[in-house]
Amino acid sequence: MVKKTLDVPPAEELRQLLVRRAFLTRSAAGLGAAALAWLWEKELRASERGPTDPLPGLPHHPPRAKRVIFLYMSGGPSHLETFDYKPKLAELDGQPMPESFTKGQPIAQLQGQELRCLAPQFRFRQHGESGQWIADILPHTARIADRICIIRSMHTDQINHDPAHTVMNTGTSIPGRPSMGSWITYGLGTESEDLPGFVVLTSEGGRNPQPIASRQWSSGFLPGRYQGVQFFSQGDPVHYLRNPDGVDRAAQRSLVDAVHRLNQLRFGQTGNSEIQTRIAQYELAFRMQMSVPQLLDISDESPSTLERYGVIGPDGSFAYNCLLARRLAERGVRFIQLYHRGWDHHGDLVPYMQTCCRLCDGPSAALVEDLQQRGLLDETLVIWGGEFGRTPMFQGKGKLPGRDHHIRGFSMWLAGGGVKGGTSYGATDELGYFAVENPVHVHDLHATILYLLGIDHRRFTYRYQGLDFRLTGVEEARVVHEILA
Repeated sequence: MVKKTLDVPPAEELRQLLVRRAFLTRSAAGLGAAALAWLWEKELRASERGPTDPLPGLPHHPPRAKRVIFLYMSGGPSHLETFDYKPKLAELDGQPMPESFTKGQPIAQLQGQELRCLAPQFRFRQHGESGQWIADILPHTARIADRICIIRSMHTDQINHDPAHTVMNTGTSIPGRPSMGSWITYGLGTESEDLPGFVVLTSEGGRNPQPIASRQWSSGFLPGRYQGVQFFSQGDPVHYLRNPDGVDRAAQRSLVDAVHRLNQLRFGQTGNSEIQTRIAQYELAFRMQMSVPQLLDISDESPSTLERYGVIGPDGSFAYNCLLARRLAERGVRFIQLYHRGWDHHGDLVPYMQTCCRLCDGPSAALVEDLQQRGLLDETLVIWGGEFGRTPMFQGKGKLPGRDHHIRGFSMWLAGGGVKGGTSYGATDELGYFAVENPVHVHDLHATILYLLGIDHRRFTYRYQGLDFRLTGVEEARVVHEILA
């Protein structure tokens, strides 16, 4: 309000009040319009980025890797039957699990049951010049022992599959956030003009091949062009890849051009970045009609290569997907994720572990060897692991014992892309329950992956609903420099 004084007539006082209100109103509107214009300009600049272009200012430092291949063992492979040798657990086989380990700890399906130790079900031996401890059920991975870094001290937050997948893929259990592959392609773009920057392949085999929700490779609040694209193993790898009968490539080109012009007109009116995404995706889809059939035609692969992977044809197996992963890497795809569904071994642990390892062990090792032979391993980061591990305790949900979900300690391995091969990092306690030596949280893994790609995770943000989001969240995350070459 205008301060009332004796020397200001009432009419003049009213005039000053109106002038001040108009000034404040117009100023607020002007400031708001300026802010809106700045945001719109920022959106326009972002939308004008091609899918192959990195964000301005990226990479933050010289990258060690150009791309990522994530071999995702969906269901949670047991670290106690693969990479975490625990002779003390074998000594306590069948005995009560010490309460000092389990008291107050989250347990998925063993609540209220008598907890007994279950010995490792396969023999462990040391392999390579590095002497890496690897179970006999993984003979091919043992062959590449000196090329991989085994992290034995992973831990995560969520004890059930879907939220644990979401943590591993997006850094949080909250649905709707961007996946790691989307973050990376958003930041760095892709080297491929003819294929998506983020490709997902799935296979199955083993116990209970649970479905994987497509939101695990969603772009969340990032522009839609950065979401993962799933290639299917049956029929057309991508829906509507082929033209309808009577539509040749020239007619399809004409249609895409016409839609492109209409979308550009609409974009000029609204400035909506999703219209630019739509334009880019139509163009990419048109190019994929040529590039995807060439990608999937493996007739140019040598018999020795097919034998090394264990590929018998385009059958959607993990072996076939590993071969496609190498072909995608050669074509410049930035992030390639292979899900193998079947590692959820609550019961009948031995036969199902044998099945999963038979399907995944050889192709995983072949991929690493093939990348190295072709000069691609140094610039490709390969990751192997699932959403969590398995308990040291017995679970009887089959004719033979199994293991429950476990989040306090599990194993993953990495190869190539600036990682120090022949290295074991971190450790769990004597029973494989807690990560006690150099623990590595999922956020630390994400920070390390980004670092190898030339990205400082602390500076890599996206503003959404007034907040600056990061893949590594608000918690403190660290780059695990000790495993870098």
